[in-house]
Amino acid sequence: MKKAKSKKILKYDVVFEEAEEGGYTVYVPALPGCISEGDTFEEAKKNIKDAITLYLESVEMDRKSFAIDKSSYAL
Repeated sequence: MKKAKSKKILKYDVVFEEAEEGGYTVYVPALPGCISEGDTFEEAKKNIKDAITLYLESVEMDRKSFAIDKSSYAL
């Protein structure tokens, strides 16, 4: 019988700000520099999910240790 792979699920608060010129800027306070944008709320939501994934992959690749803020986000 094969062992099931476990997958760690991390949750983060994200902040969406409506831009004056239209669209949204979105960032993750717990991940310094993790920021994205989108012309629509849905696009911004998709883009920040991608940004979080890339951010965490980058940190893992660099083998840096960082404190994980056990916040949550609902996307």
